[in-house]
Amino acid sequence: MSIKEEFTLTDKQFKIFQDLIKEHTSITISDEKKELIYGRLSRRLRKLNLNRFEDYYEMLKQGDLQELENFINVITTNLTSFFRESHHFDYLKDVMIPKLLVENAASKKIRVWSAGCSTGEEPYSIAMTLMESIPDINSWDVKILATDIDSDVLAKASSGVYKAERVESLDKQTISQWFKRGKGEKSGYVRVAPELQSLISFKQLNLLNEWPFNGGFDVVFCRNVVIYFDKDTQKVLFEKFSQALQPHGEMFIGHSETLFKISDDFELLGKTIYKKCA
Repeated sequence: MSIKEEFTLTDKQFKIFQDLIKEHTSITISDEKKELIYGRLSRRLRKLNLNRFEDYYEMLKQGDLQELENFINVITTNLTSFFRESHHFDYLKDVMIPKLLVENAASKKIRVWSAGCSTGEEPYSIAMTLMESIPDINSWDVKILATDIDSDVLAKASSGVYKAERVESLDKQTISQWFKRGKGEKSGYVRVAPELQSLISFKQLNLLNEWPFNGGFDVVFCRNVVIYFDKDTQKVLFEKFSQALQPHGEMFIGHSETLFKISDDFELLGKTIYKKCA
């Protein structure tokens, strides 16, 4: 069925939704994304038995908080995989963790933030890397904060349950050590090991709202998140990330992102790897 045969989204209506998205998420939706937004919002119209985008907009503007949350969830993009952009995890294992074991030897504390964690593959990949790279991890205070604006993906992430096909690209040793295969009605699914889950706290957070923590992070993963914000918003965010990091802290961003002409608070160490300036 073509777009015109089901619903009508005029340019004026699309602009209204662009503004609403910007208001509640600070994500800037380009005009080229009209068809994408149409497809995502159409799901909500069908679910709610609505025939017009005007009616859906009115529902949102009248303060239906549950539907506003659904709106945010359906708009935000969630694309991830275990050990995505693997060079970051190689660097974490080979460079960052050995350095932290020396620099944090007195406190024996390590803090990592996965900002924009989506369905959890990133923080679980971080947890696996930490567990495999710190021989006496049980004597350390290691915690991972995983946040996202989307409550639906956070629920999935917190459950730690994935379709088995999601881990097929991992080596057999990793699968055997960190995932338990389901049986019976759970066949075709895997669950992450509880010791990984014990390292992670999943929290809902809109990055543009006040952050309900004091920072002190050694490492921040904020990958493929800021590309949805305009440059002024990016500048504000990276200043806040800088403040949230320890003096020796480092940050990983996405392959299509850069801090060039955005922030002077960081020094480029390698491919999308940055260190907080002294």
